[in-house]
Amino acid sequence: MAEEKATSKLSTVKVYDNVSDKDAALLTTLGYKQEFKRNFSPFEVFGVGFSVIGPLPSLASVLIFSIPYGGASAMIWGWLTCWVFMTCIALAMAELASAAPTSGGLYYWTFIFSSRKWRRFLSWITGYSNTVSNVASVASVDWGCAVQVMAAASIGSGLKFQPTVAQTFILFLLLCHASIASLNPAVIARLQMPYMVLNVLLCLAVIIAIPAATPHEFMNNAKYAFGNFTNLSGWNNGYAFILSFLSPLWAIGAFDCTVHMSEEATNASVAIPYAILLSTTFSSLFGWALNIVLAFFMGTDTQSIVNSPTGQPLAAILFNSLGQKGALAIWAFLVTVQFTMGTSMITTCSRQIFAFSRDGALPFSKWLYQINQKSGAPVHCVWFSAFVSALLGLLAFAGPSAIGAIFSLVVAGQYITFSIPIAARWLGGRGIKRGPFTLGKFSLPIAVTAVAFMAFMVIVFLFPATPHPDKNEMNYTVVVLGGVLALAVGYYYFPKYGGKYWFTGPVNTVEGKAREGMADFVMRDSSSERDGSTTEKESDM
Repeated sequence: MAEEKATSKLSTVKVYDNVSDKDAALLTTLGYKQEFKRNFSPFEVFGVGFSVIGPLPSLASVLIFSIPYGGASAMIWGWLTCWVFMTCIALAMAELASAAPTSGGLYYWTFIFSSRKWRRFLSWITGYSNTVSNVASVASVDWGCAVQVMAAASIGSGLKFQPTVAQTFILFLLLCHASIASLNPAVIARLQMPYMVLNVLLCLAVIIAIPAATPHEFMNNAKYAFGNFTNLSGWNNGYAFILSFLSPLWAIGAFDCTVHMSEEATNASVAIPYAILLSTTFSSLFGWALNIVLAFFMGTDTQSIVNSPTGQPLAAILFNSLGQKGALAIWAFLVTVQFTMGTSMITTCSRQIFAFSRDGALPFSKWLYQINQKSGAPVHCVWFSAFVSALLGLLAFAGPSAIGAIFSLVVAGQYITFSIPIAARWLGGRGIKRGPFTLGKFSLPIAVTAVAFMAFMVIVFLFPATPHPDKNEMNYTVVVLGGVLALAVGYYYFPKYGGKYWFTGPVNTVEGKAREGMADFVMRDSSSERDGSTTEKESDM
């Protein structure tokens, strides 16, 4: 009898010819047909996550948000503090990504975990928040690249050249990035190896070169590096330290970028969660090491570093340590790596927009939901991402605080997006059929820690950079994010024509398959998390 049972169980096991067939079958259980080719190996998916973060270029873009808010202490201890909480977020995201690896990711998870009453609305809000944060990420990465090119010009002029906002905006490199991202995705996949090598070599070069070449006058002792707190912000020291978190949280914040590549990754249920965790861990480690080096060798005059004609604190530190030629050499590679970040970021952004338009939620969804037959890329989504990012970049003309708000918008938008599905998993009354990567009994405490931290930081990043701002120092994050979310809510509830009347959540694209098939994979009675039962809850999906 036992032998018969064993035979019966074995007969139900599906045998796949290769990993891609298994991935396509898994995607089918989620309700979607395979439309992209699976060009990205697990290592290349990790490369996307690591290259989007880009430890040194990202640090260069946001160092201006840590030095004025505590100096050396904020750089070292602020980064380390955030590393702990970012790991919790990455772990919670990785577990969900392993269970349901789809390009829609967060809004899809929100729908399947939320209660029937709220799941369509919450999925809608999550999707729009995710779209805004991804577009803001593209804008901030490309703006950072343009600023760094201008910083190179300033270094080359002996710090005499000071770029204007208009000159910087002209260098906004969205056209170049959109053109590359429109190529065959296999090209983007093969680029990930050189992208990673450049990132690692650049970090190591700075970690070695700065201590070796810095003049004695700019060297700091351990007491200063680990204990000095210089607050230039006007806020009290405690709140200033918290504001310095924007630097690491923006730099190591793109936890969802690999999720949006799920439908192009091989062995996605394993590759995606580990890509999230490894890219977060290695980038955080490199970033912390870079901050320690800078704290030891940047000198003590933080005001002059912040007010440098380059507009980039890292450029000023490199100029002081390595001289004009040495700084230019490092900076040239830094700009190159920042450029690679933009290519990967607009690629992942386009995949999220493709997924959301596939489910009909975005304006122009029918136009956006197309894959170019020649390149195999969602070209319309790529150029839509570039166009909206360029519009967002116009905020630069409203002043330095306005462009800074784009960086805050990335973090605030992401954290709203991340928090909803993580919380819905535990509050929505629906269980989860765990994927290969699972946290077991640590799932709930990690989720609570992650959501609590993100909720707190969203509130923090809506405040201005100075205690008494004028119109030029206002934090525009609340205006842009609040405005977009208000429009999204208005669009959803608009009489007769709003999403409430037609948005049904994730749309099944598999011919001849009922939409309830999605429930077979991820929806279980909440008791299944406790006792392993597989009794399905009734669902109107």
